[in-house]
Amino acid sequence: MAVGYKPYQTKASELKPEWHVVDAEGQTLGRISTEIATVLMGKHKPIYVPNLNTGDYVIVINAEKIKVTGNKLAQKMYYRHSGYHGGLTERTLGQMLAKTPTRVIRQAVKGMLPKNSLARHMLARMKVYAGPDHPHEAQIKGSPAKTSEES
Repeated sequence: MAVGYKPYQTKASELKPEWHVVDAEGQTLGRISTEIATVLMGKHKPIYVPNLNTGDYVIVINAEKIKVTGNKLAQKMYYRHSGYHGGLTERTLGQMLAKTPTRVIRQAVKGMLPKNSLARHMLARMKVYAGPDHPHEAQIKGSPAKTSEES
């Protein structure tokens, strides 16, 4: 007779999101975006389930100082459409970094999140700032600190 084994199921009441600060200065856009997307989805935790938002909050600072490889500053294009005829606007990565550097990281991470209704909630937990200052010092200090034994 087989004994029924019931696996552990993560419950929404057990989720306690933490706050992470990521410094984008000198980091490659794609590589830092994958790390951020992993933390936002919660795949770095053992309690990850795809049907709950098990991810943490991420604060990205120095978004204007990211680097890209090759000639992407001139060749990579970002497209937006207003909905009207002839309303397609296109900008290069260099123009986007000069005008709105936070949008570059936001779009890169958004493309790496799952394409479902949870993605909007995951993306809302990411705060991107162009410079080194951010208004979330209280959340970081109130977040439980990791000790060396937990790492």
